[in-house]
Amino acid sequence: MQITDALTKFLVQLEADGRSCHTIAQYRRHIRLFAHWAAEVDHSGEISEISHEVLAAFLVAPEARTRPDGGRKKETSTNALRSSVRNFFRYLHQAGYIDQDPARLIRRAICGSPPPRALSDDEVTRLMATLEAAEGFEGRRDHALFHTMLATGIRLGSAVALDVEDVDLGEGLLMLRATKGDRPDVVYLGREIRDHLQVFVGERTHGPLFTSRRGERLSHRHVQRRFGIWLEKASITRRASCHCLRHTFATSLYIKSNDILLVQSALKHRSIISTTKYAQLSENRLRLALEIL
Repeated sequence: MQITDALTKFLVQLEADGRSCHTIAQYRRHIRLFAHWAAEVDHSGEISEISHEVLAAFLVAPEARTRPDGGRKKETSTNALRSSVRNFFRYLHQAGYIDQDPARLIRRAICGSPPPRALSDDEVTRLMATLEAAEGFEGRRDHALFHTMLATGIRLGSAVALDVEDVDLGEGLLMLRATKGDRPDVVYLGREIRDHLQVFVGERTHGPLFTSRRGERLSHRHVQRRFGIWLEKASITRRASCHCLRHTFATSLYIKSNDILLVQSALKHRSIISTTKYAQLSENRLRLALEIL
């Protein structure tokens, strides 16, 4: 069986297991990269002929270590590739397609988790001031969209999937239909974002909450592109995605509450381990603590 044929079977199994489309896409990308490398080094591509030495050679090859722009990948990215290769061949072994698992020796590199990429207070102030001054349909829509994400910490996928019917301003709730793990959930609205959405929704009673001029639901890519435009207008030069709004919300909530369990509840994390990255002492808090000693 060739690598590409095995990949097809593996992707079907992932879908049957209920893995998210993003997870499946990452596995597809990583294993296709391995298949391309194997062809480049004149390997037959037959899975029964792949040894642990072949996998080691791939993982140290430039194709596995460098980005498309030629820069070196972060170790966390390389770890994701290692995990994809390891899980792919574990599946092939458990399914009986190969006698031995050639990825059994692969280990993830030990590296620290990078701090959450949150916006600073100054950056938040500049971004929101720029959005508040925006004019026209798209400007008002983007202001409401990014303010909602910043005020609730919801993911981009949840935000663009919102319908007008999901907004309960009387109770101060957002009903999330599209979430990680496909579990419908509820988030609470503070007074400021509730007032903003009251004006933004207006007389509408149904349909997508955030739309294009033609009334269509926004795509993830379009929103990411719009976010980059607003960062540039706010003179925020560092690269950042819409997900930084979630990090900003969580970091701010932890600083204000000093309650990691509260942050876990707000972000809808299943495990507290996913939330502990926000429990990082700032230099100012450390200095204050030391002054007390």
